[in-house]
Amino acid sequence: MALVARAKRELLLRVHRHRLRKEDLEDCYSQATVELVTYARSGAKFSSRLHLANVIEQRFLSRVHDRRRALAGRSPMQAALEAAVSLGSLEEAQIEIVDLRVDPEQLAMLRHELGLVQARARELSPDQQLVLACQIGLQMERSEFCRRFGWSEEKYRKVAQRARARLRCLMAEETAVPPSGRSSEGEIGTHYEPSSPHS
Repeated sequence: MALVARAKRELLLRVHRHRLRKEDLEDCYSQATVELVTYARSGAKFSSRLHLANVIEQRFLSRVHDRRRALAGRSPMQAALEAAVSLGSLEEAQIEIVDLRVDPEQLAMLRHELGLVQARARELSPDQQLVLACQIGLQMERSEFCRRFGWSEEKYRKVAQRARARLRCLMAEETAVPPSGRSSEGEIGTHYEPSSPHS
């Protein structure tokens, strides 16, 4: 088995070099080889060296496909590691870390809206503020809230419903476009009045 695995290694790594990086291919081949050793120790038999070579190639390709699926997003951890940059290379190349998932304009708008929500939430009643803070900030379950503060579930439901409705109204007032008055042409000092011929 060792002779066959060694003989097939360079050939398979070269043939499938377009599928993965060399390090990943070597790792996949090592996994396939270890699987075959375990398989053989359990009592499996191979009819010939050709049979063994085919089994090694099948196991290797199976590991390669698994790794490609992981890097494509099936495994979030593998995908994150694949896109990661080592800290050493950052220091050497002085690369600035940029989060490509974040749109700066969208992030600024979300922060602005969050600030408005925090400001408007102060206009709610103390009970309403308490319910929303526990729901959003602490993510506290209804049963735990009622047990801790001695509320009935009906009171909790009504206060939470009114708090959300009131906050929506306050936010709508905040983002409403003010009614337009006279156009700039009608403002004082900007309009033109022809002089009277008798003046």
